[in-house]
Amino acid sequence: MTTPAQLSETYFSAWQAGDFDTLRAILTDDVEFVGTLGRASGVEDCLSGLRGLRRILQRIEVHARVANETDVITWFDLYTGGAQPTPTANWSHVENGKISRIRVTFDPREMLATLER
Repeated sequence: MTTPAQLSETYFSAWQAGDFDTLRAILTDDVEFVGTLGRASGVEDCLSGLRGLRRILQRIEVHARVANETDVITWFDLYTGGAQPTPTANWSHVENGKISRIRVTFDPREMLATLER
């Protein structure tokens, strides 16, 4: 059985690699995403949002991951083109071996300013 911490590690590795088949396999069909830059309901909507941010993603540097039986908090720096690394917190909730809810928070000001240039 895959632990929530392992699912989180797979999520970040797959997203960084652009492996959306793996992402689809670890998300529930009705996954719910709420983040600083938007919301997504359902696996297709969530994958669409991850694909969008993937276009500017250079890399993810995970600093800490804390997990229990159902939840994972990941603290990481999000590197995007032209902006300083963005400190980011991600909470994932796991049900029946898949990620069912994701919440993300970060200060988007520098990232948005870079995109406007």
